[in-house]
Amino acid sequence: MKRVAKYFFRYWKIYFLGFMAMMISLILDMFNPQLNKIIIDDVILGGDLSIFKRTLLALIGITISRGILGYAKEMIFDVVSSKVVVNIRKDLFEHIQSLSFSFFDGINTGELMSRIKEDVDNIWKAVGFGIMLFLEQGLYFIVASIMLFTLNFKLALICLAFMPFIGFIALKLEKKIGEAYEKISDQGAVLNTTAQENIAGVRLVKAFGRERYEIEKFLKENEKNFNLNLEQASIWGKYNPRIEFLSNLVIVAVTTIGGFLVIKEDMSIGTLVAFSNYIFMLIWPMRMLGWLTNILAQAMASSKKLEKIFKEKPKITSPKNAIKPKKIKGHIVFDKVGLELNETKILEDISFEAKPGQTIGIMGSTGSGKSSIINLIGRYYDSTKGRILVDGIDVKNMDLKTLRKNLSVVMQDTFLFSDTIEENIKFGNMEATNEELIEAAKDSDVHSFVLKMPEGYKTVIGERGLGLSGGQKQRISIARALIKNSPILILDDATSALDMETEYQIQKAIERRKGITKIIIAHRISAVKNADEILILEGGKIVERGNHKTLLKKKGRYYDIYCQQFKGFKSVKEEVI
Repeated sequence: MKRVAKYFFRYWKIYFLGFMAMMISLILDMFNPQLNKIIIDDVILGGDLSIFKRTLLALIGITISRGILGYAKEMIFDVVSSKVVVNIRKDLFEHIQSLSFSFFDGINTGELMSRIKEDVDNIWKAVGFGIMLFLEQGLYFIVASIMLFTLNFKLALICLAFMPFIGFIALKLEKKIGEAYEKISDQGAVLNTTAQENIAGVRLVKAFGRERYEIEKFLKENEKNFNLNLEQASIWGKYNPRIEFLSNLVIVAVTTIGGFLVIKEDMSIGTLVAFSNYIFMLIWPMRMLGWLTNILAQAMASSKKLEKIFKEKPKITSPKNAIKPKKIKGHIVFDKVGLELNETKILEDISFEAKPGQTIGIMGSTGSGKSSIINLIGRYYDSTKGRILVDGIDVKNMDLKTLRKNLSVVMQDTFLFSDTIEENIKFGNMEATNEELIEAAKDSDVHSFVLKMPEGYKTVIGERGLGLSGGQKQRISIARALIKNSPILILDDATSALDMETEYQIQKAIERRKGITKIIIAHRISAVKNADEILILEGGKIVERGNHKTLLKKKGRYYDIYCQQFKGFKSVKEEVI
C-alpha cells in the first residue's frame, strides 16, 4: 500500500479538510448523549422546564450542523479517492505501455484488464470510504471510551474488558480474509482471460463447432471462482458472528449492571441512557471492524498485484546520453548478428547491408527467424551478438523514440482499432493532411473499396477490423505505414492476403517512393522478385543470398520455391537464360 499512500498524500490538503469536517461532526455528536442526560434527569425527572428550550435547540443545531459537515466530508473523500484512482490507472496504463515486448510474451490480456479494472476498483473502495470509515470509527472508539470513564469508571472498565477479545478475532479475520482475496484476485484474472480469449475467437469457436467445449472450460474456471468466494464467505461466517456476539454481550452487561446501579441510586437514569448511547458509539466500530477488514484486505491483495506490475521494468530503454540524429537516411547494416531467447538460438551470424533506397527481400520457412530480424531493427528485442547499425550508429546507442519514429512497420498480425478507417490510417501520422491520407490510401489500394462504403473514410470498423476481408485489413495497415513516410519501411508478410494483381499495384506504388529503404519479408516470390538482394533463411542462418536471377541460376532453395510456386519449368529456364 506504500505506492497508494504516495498518491493519497498528493491531495493531503484537501483530505485534511474532509478530516476536519469529520472531527467537528464527531465532537458535536459527543454532546448528544449529554443533552439527552439533561433532558431526562433535569427536565423530565427534575421538572426544570427553563432549560428544555435551550437543550432542544442545541439538539436541532447539532443535527443540522452534522448534516452539513457529513455532506462536506463525503464529498471531499469521494473527490480525493476519485483523483487517486484516476492517477493510479493513468500511471499503470503508462507503465504497461513502456514495457518491452518480452513482458507481453508472458502475460495474458485478461490478466492485465483485471488489474486495470477490478484491482484498481478495490483500491477505490478502500480509499473512498474504507479508510475514512476506519479513521472515523477509530476516533469514535477513543473519544467514546474517554466519555464512558467520565460517566462511570467501573462500568467503563467492564465494557472495555471485552474489546481485546473482539480485536483479536478481527485480526484473525483480516489475516484469513486477506489470503482468500489474493486467491480470488488471481482466479478473477484467469476467468477474465478465459472469457476474453473466447469472445475474441468466437468466430473460430463457431467455425469448429466448439461452443460446448468453450462453455465447459469457462464453467470450470467459474466454478473455481465460485468455490473461492464460498471459502471467503465461510471465513466471514466463522469470525463475524463472534464479533457480533461479543458486541451484543457488552450491551447486555451494561444494561444489567447499569440497571442495578440505578436501582441502588448509585447512577441516575439519564446517566445510564447517556452511557448506553456512548456504548453504541464504542460497539459500532467493533461491529464494523469485520466489514472494514474485508474492504482493506481486498485493497491490500489488489495493491500487491499492481505493485508486481509496477516493479516490472522495460528491458529495452534508451541509454544515457543516447544519440538523437536530426535526420535518418535509412542505411542499415547487420554485422554478424545473433539472437538467443530463453537459451534457444533464434538467429546466428546474420550479416547484410541495405543502403538508402535499396530493397532487401527475406524468405524462408516458418520459424526460420525472418520476423526476428525486423524485431531487432526496431529494438523490440535486443541482439545478443553482433551489431545493428542505422546510418552508422549502433541502434543500442540511439534514442529509442527517434529510432522507432523513423520506422514504418506492417506487422505480420494485422491489428486494426475499433474506429473509423481514417483514424486507423492516421494512426501512423496523426498530423497528416487529407491529401496525404488519400495518397497513402491510393498507394495501398484502400481508396478503391472505401469509396464504395456509405460513410467512406468515416466508416467505423468493428473490433480488429470486423466486417473487412483479410486483404482489406492488410491494405489499411499498409496505408498506415505509408502515411508515416519514414525513411525505413518494413513489410512483414504484408501482402499474403492480397491477390497477385493488387500486390503488384501496391509494389509499384511503394517503388515510386524514392529514397526509402525497404525490407520485405514474404513467402511469395512475387513480393521480393525485384529486391536488390534476397536472403534465404533456414534455422536462423542465411543459407542463400543474391538477386532474383542470381538465385535462380544457383538452383538452390530459392529455385525450388520458384518451381513450387510457378509450376512451370520452361518459364524458369527462360529466366535463368
